Amino acid sequence: MSTGTFTSTDPTDPTDPTNTTDSPEPAHPAADASFLATPRGRLTLVLLCAVAFLDFVDASIVNIALPSIQRDLGLSNQGLQWVPSGYLITYGGLMLLGGRAADLIGRRRVLIAGTVVFAVASLIGGLAQSSAVLIGARLAQGVGASMMLPAALSILTTSFGAGPDRNKALAAWAGTGAFASAVGVFLGGVLTEGPGWRWVMFVNLPVCALVLPAIPRLLPDDRHRVSTRGFDFLGTVLATGGLVLLVHGLVQAPDQGWGSSRTIVELGVAGGLLLAFVANEAVGRNPLMPLAIFRVKGLAAANVTQLVAMSGFIGMFFFLTLYTQEVLGYSEIKAGSAFLPVTVGVGIAAGLAQPLLARVGTRPLIVVGALIASLGIGLLSRIPVHGSYLTDLLPGLVVMSFGLGFVFVGVATAANAGVPADQAGLAAALMNTAQQLGGAFGLAILSAVATSETGRRLAGGDAAADAYTEGFRKALLVGAFLLAGAAAVALFVANTRGEEARRP
Repeated sequence: MSTGTFTSTDPTDPTDPTNTTDSPEPAHPAADASFLATPRGRLTLVLLCAVAFLDFVDASIVNIALPSIQRDLGLSNQGLQWVPSGYLITYGGLMLLGGRAADLIGRRRVLIAGTVVFAVASLIGGLAQSSAVLIGARLAQGVGASMMLPAALSILTTSFGAGPDRNKALAAWAGTGAFASAVGVFLGGVLTEGPGWRWVMFVNLPVCALVLPAIPRLLPDDRHRVSTRGFDFLGTVLATGGLVLLVHGLVQAPDQGWGSSRTIVELGVAGGLLLAFVANEAVGRNPLMPLAIFRVKGLAAANVTQLVAMSGFIGMFFFLTLYTQEVLGYSEIKAGSAFLPVTVGVGIAAGLAQPLLARVGTRPLIVVGALIASLGIGLLSRIPVHGSYLTDLLPGLVVMSFGLGFVFVGVATAANAGVPADQAGLAAALMNTAQQLGGAFGLAILSAVATSETGRRLAGGDAAADAYTEGFRKALLVGAFLLAGAAAVALFVANTRGEEARRP
């Protein structure tokens, strides 16, 4: 089976939009046809990238709005952390389930359902008059995103033919993800200082309003007939419970203490559930995560690379946001604007990555990208108390942004290459679960490093600004080492150029 997006009433005409015939997979154009060269193909890519933008931007857009949210709703510091963390917990914890559901019951159906959940949760969050409602809305947003993202990425990888089409599509997808992570901070600042923090939630609604009617018009109906008797309910419970507990434990560990009984029990139970999940998948007849997927060359290494790299990237955004506001005294808009050069660098890097993939393959691209990013974050780890944006922040951000673009594109291509079409949703879920776990792991580790160093400095009599800056510096330095570690792991990634044909 070749790749594409359409099932037509005329099997020789893959562009007939009138047909809605159900099939296990969308019918695909001829191997020598370029779906991306058609208007429908380009619109499909725009639609899928819009979904990616929504999900990635919501992981960062609320960060700058947190002080305003705290003042308005009267949250404690402990309660406030649930606003960003609630999204990450359900987003990362349910991603595997969302991806496998897309494979089994239809990617378009899961994408529509997830977008509806995401939109309703955004509306409720924007209207929230209490902290409990807002946190509940953020948890629900994560549920919707965990359905949307793997469904959208698996549609992309099964819609665009192997080779230049898929490389360009994955470069656009990865560039969108990196762009959204950076621009979210800027948008959060603009909206918070402008119409108010509630618009960091309301801003999702017009995008969802455009995405929802476009999904059935552009994407084929790929419903599958599946019996619930064949669904891996035990595996679902074990995986979901284990991942939710793991992400929650990592997010809460810096506040609860790594040595606290609650943290130890939570992470221990999470580890036990995940081990039981792997054992269940090895013997189950219809596993949620067929372990055979890890026979795809380099897939495991690509996902580990993603996890390690994101632990450094996410931490960098978090600590520089704190540094610009708490130490340099930037307003929300100014702090958000500081990251705009990152979006430019990521866009340029994503554009350069596509032809580089065709020439050198994914492995050199990821290794070099991770090393460039490590250098950029290393430069940022030298931030002073009385810092200058032009000399102390901009050079490191620009260098880091190029590395970020290369890593995103290379990992997205490597983690999906050679995966059978009927497991594309699972592959997408694994990659994005690695990203969310990496973010949670990185924030937990780097927060512990920063807090320890700041506490030591304060105890020694340092001024608050000096103590905080030293904590941020040490955390950023550890982040740079994590990116260097990601480069080492990437040496085991399959060096694909995206040319592998998908197998039914």
